[in-house]
Amino acid sequence: MYRNAYLLLVLTTLFWGGNTIAGKLAVGHISPMMLTGLRWVFAVGILLAIGHRQLRRDWPVVRANLPLMIALGAVGFTFFNAAMYSGLLYTSAVNSSIEQAGIPLVTMAANFLLFRMKVSWAQIAGFLLTLVGIALTAAHGDLSRLAELDVNIGDFLTLLAVLIYGGYTVFLRYKPDIHWQSTMIVFAASALVASIPFMLWESAAGRAILPDTRGLAIGLYTVIFPSILAQIFYMRGVELIGPNRASLFINLIPVFGAVLSVVLLGEQVFAYHALAFSLVLAGIVLAEWGGRRMAAAGR
Repeated sequence: MYRNAYLLLVLTTLFWGGNTIAGKLAVGHISPMMLTGLRWVFAVGILLAIGHRQLRRDWPVVRANLPLMIALGAVGFTFFNAAMYSGLLYTSAVNSSIEQAGIPLVTMAANFLLFRMKVSWAQIAGFLLTLVGIALTAAHGDLSRLAELDVNIGDFLTLLAVLIYGGYTVFLRYKPDIHWQSTMIVFAASALVASIPFMLWESAAGRAILPDTRGLAIGLYTVIFPSILAQIFYMRGVELIGPNRASLFINLIPVFGAVLSVVLLGEQVFAYHALAFSLVLAGIVLAEWGGRRMAAAGR
């Protein structure tokens, strides 16, 4: 079970690391809200083509849980991506990747505050190590900037996206136990509807950029990998090992994101990035070790 969960979650973070790069590559070729909406237009079409029969079979359960599923789809799929893509207009893909490692912190804290879910000392230590790494990245290597609230707007938007996706992860526990095809169709359709006001606002503000060839290619990548495969793999990973432990794998996003940023974007990696990577990786190893010990003790 662990091995399957680990494989699914590593692939998830690889695809999401690529999503950050796609958002950066999209600048000037398709606007953030247009990209958010476009990915769900195609995702809904693909998912309906392969899963409409399953949705009909699951519809009684879906209908009973429709408000919750709509909220999860809008928050986890649209609000997160809108904030993250907008942040990439103002900050680097490396920074965005590292800051997304804060999602497990939000998940762990919310699970403790809302549900009194126990955490081990090792998980708390991993939490703190990751927090320092994220703070170092958001402050661009100078922690005194945090005391002065001197944080780039792009980093702020990325951290807002982190809060959004952490909340989504926590409340995934309430989604109905139905086939993944039905879940994804409802979530993706909700995301599409939720993206329409963002696209209208962007157009009214004169910021909309219709996709060119490169923009369409980026949109296609975001549909297949981050939108469909990664979301399915992540939900399954949460089912197998729980939200606290599954969300820790998001800490791999900065690793994949940084490598792809250097290779595909030619971005520069500074010494504080290397230190932040080390803290993030140490955090995930320590926290997952503590999570497995707690799971074993519980059995």
